[in-house]
Amino acid sequence: MAAEIVNPRSDSAPEPDGENSPLDSFDPAFALHRGGKMAVQATVPVRDRDDLSLAYTPGVAKVCSAIAEQPELVHDYTWKSQVVAVVTDGTAVLGLGDIGPEASLPVMEGKAILFKQFGGVDAVPIALATTDADEIVDTVVRLAPSFGGVNLEDISAPRCFEIERKLQERLDIPVFHDDQHGTAVVTLAALRNAAKLTGRELGDLRAVISGAGAAGAAIAKFLLEAGVGDVTVTDRKGIVSRDREDLTEVKRELAEITNRAGLVGSLDHALDGADVFIGVSGGTVPEPAVASMAPGAFVFAMANPNPEVHPDIAHKYAAVVATGRSDFPNQINNVLAFPGIFAGALQVRASRITESMKIAAAEALAGVVGDELSADYVIPSPFDERVAPAVTAAVAEAARAAGVARR
Repeated sequence: MAAEIVNPRSDSAPEPDGENSPLDSFDPAFALHRGGKMAVQATVPVRDRDDLSLAYTPGVAKVCSAIAEQPELVHDYTWKSQVVAVVTDGTAVLGLGDIGPEASLPVMEGKAILFKQFGGVDAVPIALATTDADEIVDTVVRLAPSFGGVNLEDISAPRCFEIERKLQERLDIPVFHDDQHGTAVVTLAALRNAAKLTGRELGDLRAVISGAGAAGAAIAKFLLEAGVGDVTVTDRKGIVSRDREDLTEVKRELAEITNRAGLVGSLDHALDGADVFIGVSGGTVPEPAVASMAPGAFVFAMANPNPEVHPDIAHKYAAVVATGRSDFPNQINNVLAFPGIFAGALQVRASRITESMKIAAAEALAGVVGDELSADYVIPSPFDERVAPAVTAAVAEAARAAGVARR
C-alpha cells in the first residue's frame, strides 16, 4: 500500500468564518478535508539552473517538437498515459443527489486519491458547471488531450448513458462511468463466488434488481452478458416489463433483454422464488418478500447507509449476504474495481474498456478470494493488496485479446 498521506496545506487553511458557521471545526471529517485532500507534486527536481533548463525552457522545446512530429510520443514523455480525468456535473452525488459541482468536489477529490492509493493511477477532479449532456461531451472532448482516460462520476440517469456513449464514440481513450460499470463488476465477482460456494452455475440463477437507474441498468446488462440465467429489473412502479407504457428509452431497452419469465407486478412478486436480490435503489424490502425467495438465496442489499434488507433479516433466509457498508462482511465497493481497471487499460494504452475487459476484472477479483471462500467472504477487502495487481493484469491481457491495446 502507499505511504501515509500528509496534507501540507491543512494547517495553513483558514478556519470557517463567522460565529454562526454551520461547520464544526472539531468534527474529524471537516478537519480531514480542510485545505482539500490532494495537491500536485513534481516527479523531477528543480534545484538549480541546469534542472530548470531541462524541465522547462529550453529543454522542453525538444520534447514538444518530437511530440508534434510523432503524436504517440505524448504517452512516453508526459503524464498522459498515467492520468485519468474524474468528471462530474454534481447531479447524482453519493446519496445526496443533485448538489451541484462545487459541493461535489470533496467526493471527486476522494475518488482521485482512491485511484492513487489503490491503483497507482493519478487522477484530476473536474466538476463542470453545466448539466447539458452535449455541453458536457464537448467540454470533455476538448480536455481529452491531457488525459489517458475519463472516469464519469455521479452524473444522473438517463443522461449518464448518453454522455458515456457519445464520449466513447468521439474519443480513442477509455471512458468509464463507474456508478454503472464499477458496481456491475464487483457485483458479478461476488455473485460468481456465491454461486461457487453453493455449487451452482450462473446460468441457473434468476436475479432481481431493485432500481433501474444507472447502476441497476448496467448490472442487469452485465449479468446477462456474463451468463446469468434471467434478470428481472424493478423500479418504483414495479417490474420493468414489455407491457408497460410508461417506460423511458433506457427502460424499454431493458424490458427487451430482461424478464424472460414474463413477470408482471411488484418487487415482492418478482422476488417469489428468485435466487438473487440486488438492491441499488434504497427503500426497504418487506421480510415476507425476502422469505419467499428460493432456498439458499443471495441478498446483495447495497443501498447506503441503510441496506434495502438489513443483514439480520437477510441471514434468516439467505446463504450469502452482501451490502455496500464496510461494517458488515462482503462489502460491494467500487474501489475494488475502478483503480485496477484503469491501471490495466492505461498500461496497454487501450482505446476503450470492453465488456470482455470488465468480465476479466470480475473474474480476477473473484479469484483473489481463492480457497478462503466462505459465506462471509465472497469478495475481498479493498485493503487486500492482491486486488489491484490481479485486476490490472487481467484487464491488460483482455485488452490485448480484444484488439484495443496499443502496446
